[in-house]
Order: sequence, then structure tokens, then C-alpha cells
Amino acid sequence: MSIKKKSFGKTPGGKKVDLYTLTNDNGLQTEIMTYGGIVRTLLTPDRDGELADIVLGYDTLDEYIKNNSPYFGALIGRCGNRIAKGKFTLEGVQYTLATNNGPNHLHGGIKGFNKVVWNAQPVEQDDGPALKLTYLSKDGEEGYPGNLNCTVIYSLTNNNELKVSYEAKTDKTTIVNLTHHSYFNLGSFCSGDILNHQLMLNANRFTSVDEELMPTGEIKPVKGTPMDFTKPTAIGSRIKQVKGGYDHNFVLNSSDGSLALAASVYEQDSGRFMEIFTTEPGIQFYTGNFLDGSIKGKDAVYNKHNGFCLETQHFPDAPNKPAFPSIVLKPGDKYTHITVHKFSAK
Repeated sequence: MSIKKKSFGKTPGGKKVDLYTLTNDNGLQTEIMTYGGIVRTLLTPDRDGELADIVLGYDTLDEYIKNNSPYFGALIGRCGNRIAKGKFTLEGVQYTLATNNGPNHLHGGIKGFNKVVWNAQPVEQDDGPALKLTYLSKDGEEGYPGNLNCTVIYSLTNNNELKVSYEAKTDKTTIVNLTHHSYFNLGSFCSGDILNHQLMLNANRFTSVDEELMPTGEIKPVKGTPMDFTKPTAIGSRIKQVKGGYDHNFVLNSSDGSLALAASVYEQDSGRFMEIFTTEPGIQFYTGNFLDGSIKGKDAVYNKHNGFCLETQHFPDAPNKPAFPSIVLKPGDKYTHITVHKFSAK
């Protein structure tokens, strides 16, 4: 196993960006940028042992900076997903966040964690190479209260897992909902659409949404609807019944904070199989609905449904929905979240 570092350019503000390559004992490999904590590549074997890159992305830092709207491979914070009208009330004080999704706040705002340069430090671990990223989100950043110290550790284990461990502490009551935003295609980043991938979601319920994809507050059963992925089902088999495609939060059956199976995906042609385990209560399933062929990267054109996201998280708009699990973090407490992507082939 190994960790290698190289320079990957500078931001328009002159901050140096590095690219780290992690390789485990079995040859799995991932590249992680300090800009946005972005997973630029992720190479895993098919049933014949042939490696391919299974995440969408770009070749250069400039492309990530200019074409950032898809959030390819990025760390998302302070709050993943949507917050209605960019407003919430905490301890009697109303806060107004940056709005970047129509009238709403999405994925941390105009300059979320996906656009900052993280500090990086390689970590020695027995079970595979790891990279520790840290960032201080200052009080008032994008409208959020409190200085938030964040740590994210990417581990590429010798069990063929990409493990993402999150921690955060604050000096003032705030809200936190961190996640990761890779677009996966288990055929490869350039193999076309993901509609034949077989998806299983360990979720009997989902949070219904309005026209702006904002949760209504109602939690509905998936049974008898196009949202039912409790058994492996082709992603495209009912997608036309869902206006715009899938972009919904699913309520995981295991919501007690233990690390539990949330989802699995199988791609028949390559044999690649991915399982996702998480401590989070929800997972956002998104089918690349806004990819329209206007974006190119790694010599590929990214069209609609060329990748899917499975973002482990607390529920969207949680600060404004008292019935949803809380994302409030207070001084003296610690936010923690672990998600594991396990790769195999069959």
C-alpha cells in the first residue's frame, strides 16, 4: 500500500492544491484533492480483475473550479442537501444562509466545503492508506453560526473499502450535516447511463418532496411506488414515473446510529458490486438528472443519468422539520458520521 502526493495547481486566490494517490494492497486506487476534499478517481476491479475508474470527474483543477455545479466527488458541508428559503431558527435566533438553489440553500451555499482548500495529512494505518483532511469553518461563513472544526478521514482499506469518517466540533450552537457527493458508474465513468444498474435500498420509507424538491415533512412508505428498492431493481425500470428522475431522501431501516447496510448496487456487464454502510439515518438517491451533455471530463461527455449518487445524511431541511432527526450541534458535543463503500465483483 502507498500514499503519493503531487501538486495539482492553484486556486484563483493563489492557494496551492495537492492531489494524493492512495493505493491499497490489492491495487485499488483513489485520487483525493485538497480542493473540496474531492475524490477525483476511484479504480476498482471488474470480475476479470480489470481496473476501471468508476467516478465521474475532471482532469484539471480549473475544470473543477469552473464547472462546480455537479459537486463531482466533493465533500459537502456545513449542511448537505436543501434548507428551505435559506432560513432556520436556533435557540430563538433566526439565521439566514446563502441561497444558491433558487430561493433555497443547497449543499453549504455559494462557497460550501466543496470549494475550500482542506489541510491534508497522510495517516499510517494497519488496514490501508488514509488521508486526514481538516478545515475550520469560521463563525458566519455562508450564514452559519459558530466556528466549526471539521475532520474527514478517507481510508482505502485492504478489505477493498473506501471509508469516510467525519468529525466536527463547534464553539457555538449550530447545525451540521456532512456528506460526500461522488457520482458513481460501476461500468466506468465513460460507459454510458446507469439505468441498468441493480439498486437495493434498505429503506421502507422516504421523505416526500414538493415541486422544489423540498421535503413536505411527510414520510411515506415506498411499497407500491416507484420508490421501492427494497429488492434489487434496475434503476431505470420505473424512473419515467418519477418527475425529473430520482432526487429523494430515503429513511433507512437502521437509524440507531450503528454502522449498517444502507444500499447495494450491481452492474451486470462488469460484475462490479458496491455496498454502502453508514451510521446516518438517511440516504439521498440522485440519478444525475441535471447532467445534460454540456459538461465534459476525463475525455467523456456527461449526459443525463450517466452517474448516480448515494449521499448518506440526515434528512433535508431538518432544521425546519421538528419531526426529522436533529442536526443541531452544541459546544462540548461532537458530530460523528461514518460511511463505508465496499467493493467486490461477481
